[in-house]
Amino acid sequence: MQQKKGTIFSGMRPTGKLHLGNLFGALENWAKLQDEYRCFFSVVDWHALTTAYEDPAEISENVKEMVIDWLSCGIDPEKSIIFRQSDVKEHAELHLLLSMITPLSWLERVPTYKEQLKQIEGRNLATYGFLGYPLLQAADILLYKADAVPVGEDQAPHIEFTREVARRANYLYKKTIFPEPATILNEYKVVPGLDNRKMSKSYDNVIEISIAPEKISEKVRLMITDPGRIRKNDPGNPQICSIYAFHHIFNAAELSGIEESCRAGAIGCVECKKVLSSRMQEFLEPIYARRKKLENSPKIIDEILEEGRKKAVKVARKTMEEFRSLMGV
Repeated sequence: MQQKKGTIFSGMRPTGKLHLGNLFGALENWAKLQDEYRCFFSVVDWHALTTAYEDPAEISENVKEMVIDWLSCGIDPEKSIIFRQSDVKEHAELHLLLSMITPLSWLERVPTYKEQLKQIEGRNLATYGFLGYPLLQAADILLYKADAVPVGEDQAPHIEFTREVARRANYLYKKTIFPEPATILNEYKVVPGLDNRKMSKSYDNVIEISIAPEKISEKVRLMITDPGRIRKNDPGNPQICSIYAFHHIFNAAELSGIEESCRAGAIGCVECKKVLSSRMQEFLEPIYARRKKLENSPKIIDEILEEGRKKAVKVARKTMEEFRSLMGV
């Protein structure tokens, strides 16, 4: 058996079915890391409440949809511990205890806090839950004494915040109870949306991981191409075409030929889209097949989450016994 490098924790908010940006921005990396590390992958439903507390009705269903996507994309419950955050109450307890020692100024200076206040409109986010979510995230990570956390570059400040909290706890109680987790930056493949902006549900420009193969060509037809190409044989500029960006991901073997033909006006946008649709179908069909199988056996998801809960609780309780003792409670 391969010796594991250490422990990893990572999580996602349950916002429903995932899209290709999630696949190539996180899940693909998770699937690789689970062969190298002891992995805890959590559906962080309490985090979802920090912005969706007024309308939480869909969270429960979204949990199942997201776990199905994880499993379809290669996250293996035989290799990784997959669980729902709210099933392990120690997350809330550690968050509470860490809040006693965390300066308010540390939370206020987290860069994503002010950024998201500006970006998320129409919701009252002047709550402690929203301000304190980086500390809940730190508790998630430290509860399992994670050695590393895979994140996108925008989340890197949160891991630095977690290290600061760990250092403070270790210093105050004169014991190295929490390791300072390293940041593993995800190998991110740029996945534009249908409109060539960043793929995001808020822009309504996504292609879901769970898309049926016969629907792929419809989505690809909507993608924006080089606006300077009027006629089929006009020379194109692949660098500003979302189709070319998708060829990078799904059709690397033919990429140089596609670029050359586009620049020479030897291939039209319609034909280029047909080639891409075919390659995307080849890649996504096995994922779709695994998803349909899981959808037909919904009890499997409950069983996986319950088994994951048992394993996660065992680790979490041990950590809390140690930390409670240090804090005198």
